[in-house]
Amino acid sequence: MIGKTVFMENNNLDSSLGLSQLSRSVAGQVVMITGAASGIGRATAYLFADQGARVGVTDLEQKNVDAVVAAITKAGGQAQGWVLDVTERETIGQVVDKVAAWGGGEEPRLDILVNNAGILRDKTFSKLELENWHAVIDVHLTGSLNATKCVWPIMVEQKYGRIIMTTSTSGLFGNFGQANYGAAKLGLVGFMNTLRFEGAKYNVFTNAIAPIAATRMTVELPGFEDSAEKLAPELVTPAVVYLCSEKAPNGRIIQAAGGRYYSADVRENVGVDLGLGASVEDIEENIEIILDMSSNAGILERTPHR
Repeated sequence: MIGKTVFMENNNLDSSLGLSQLSRSVAGQVVMITGAASGIGRATAYLFADQGARVGVTDLEQKNVDAVVAAITKAGGQAQGWVLDVTERETIGQVVDKVAAWGGGEEPRLDILVNNAGILRDKTFSKLELENWHAVIDVHLTGSLNATKCVWPIMVEQKYGRIIMTTSTSGLFGNFGQANYGAAKLGLVGFMNTLRFEGAKYNVFTNAIAPIAATRMTVELPGFEDSAEKLAPELVTPAVVYLCSEKAPNGRIIQAAGGRYYSADVRENVGVDLGLGASVEDIEENIEIILDMSSNAGILERTPHR
């Protein structure tokens, strides 16, 4: 069977997600957020705390971590902070253990991981230095691996967990000058797609958020001028919290941009079966059928090939 796989998106909801009761399922749960001292990470920490969760705030600089923790505790929430570089595997393991011990009391517990830490090193591919390729991959993709690998056994043992990967439209659909970033972000989708199978029997669900928001990372990018209000990070966080609730789906991508929430998916068509003797000429003769996406199946409908 020869076919084509593409990303598709729907055009769903242009309003808030309505959190009042659903998100209350995170009350009392222990959350760890990477990159939580600014932007989407900080807004996510605030909303989790507002919903009654115990929030483990992690980021690179102590003063920034302390500021978020102080704001949460001043408002009556529960938070603790740790300095964390997600590229340092040994340090992540130590911080995860501390978050779980703080959150769980006598029995360590960690219910939710939000992989949010990120950097940008944008350049066109011809000008992209290899060190900036690896720097972005190390933070976004390998950093998410490092944190997830450390929380995974805890969640499997307690038979509950919710994990968020932060992907991007740059990975789903591509974006000029972001080869490194796009590769890392699409890699996270592949990571999520595998974890959704492996974690399901333990009630460990992995989903992804694809945000468009005005943050420290995007402030100098074209198209983000005067976007602080209409693309506020707080308009991303309702979807993040829902994807961490007890009613969350498993293995789905929600995009969030300025109050609009919509999903993306990897889809494939039926293609054409050219048999065991398929040739280059056969591909050429059938290329329109092979590339035709007018009929397709996504993650919920497709039959795995193996």
